[in-house]
Amino acid sequence: MERENQFIGQSGAFLDAVERASRAAPMRRPVLVIGERGTGKELIAERLHRLSERWGEPLVTMNCAALPETLIEAELFGHEAGAFTGATKARAGRFEEADKGTLFLDELGTLSMAAQERLLRAVEYGEVTRIGSSRPVRVDVRIVAATNEDLPRAAEDGTFRADLLDRLSFEVITLPPLRVRDGDVEVLADYFGRRMAAEIGWEGWPGFAPHVAKQLEDYAWPGNVRELRNVVERAIYRWDDWHEPVAHVQFDPFDSPWKPLGEKKRPAAASVPAGMAAPAGAAPVVAPTAELEDVDDLRSAVDEHERKIVEHALGKHRWNQRQTAKALGLSYDQLRHCIKKHGLAES
Repeated sequence: MERENQFIGQSGAFLDAVERASRAAPMRRPVLVIGERGTGKELIAERLHRLSERWGEPLVTMNCAALPETLIEAELFGHEAGAFTGATKARAGRFEEADKGTLFLDELGTLSMAAQERLLRAVEYGEVTRIGSSRPVRVDVRIVAATNEDLPRAAEDGTFRADLLDRLSFEVITLPPLRVRDGDVEVLADYFGRRMAAEIGWEGWPGFAPHVAKQLEDYAWPGNVRELRNVVERAIYRWDDWHEPVAHVQFDPFDSPWKPLGEKKRPAAASVPAGMAAPAGAAPVVAPTAELEDVDDLRSAVDEHERKIVEHALGKHRWNQRQTAKALGLSYDQLRHCIKKHGLAES
């Protein structure tokens, strides 16, 4: 986790979460970090450790979702030689490895009920027992756990122990998704862009073309900061001319005209009200696959869609108008007409 240990952002929602982590860091109590994927839960865990009195001791990480259920308890609490098939020698678990330090449990919500029960005992009594042993071992461990699941609802549904949730939720830090962090997309994109430009040897940083900056700002970022970093770095390494602002960005790396379509499913027929049989020999009525957006001005909506397509294609082909025209199936004069019609200009 030390490789990406910088907090980049200026929005109030983000700074509030960081400040809460800073205040909780000196405490010896457990902390829950809640957030969508890619929001920086690992960074918050590292901050909680580095700003605590345990900063010189181990920070041990375990992804609870990365191990099969049969191995999670052995990883957490360790095992003695011969405790199960394949256990040829004794091994300390993550709790013992993190003694005097911090144990970060990522994807906490995936723990089995049996592992939750043993984790509760470790939290309550400060001791763990290796699998195959009857002798408990005392440990001094500060627990930081993270999840993107709704643990209170899971406790209500009986899939997560309510008493364990009570023990771990002394402080709960909920990280805001990138889509609500006003102004942070621009700051993060510039940071990742400059770093990538330096990595591949650019002599300067030209920034992003205005239409690309707007695309980055308008995108919903379901993968949050991790996705933004990938999109920005991919756009820069694909851009050949560092003298010109980056004018093309691809959000979906799998998007390709040669993308495998897989097996096509037959569209489901729309349901026919009772008592109304379809006419013999008539073609089946196919239900629409998606609802269309309501439009008040069809001409304006079509023009706007055309403008976005042309602008995107121009950026993709670095404003080479002949290549762009060929890619869009237009003549050179038709493309020139579109550029003039929509007031497009090379950025």
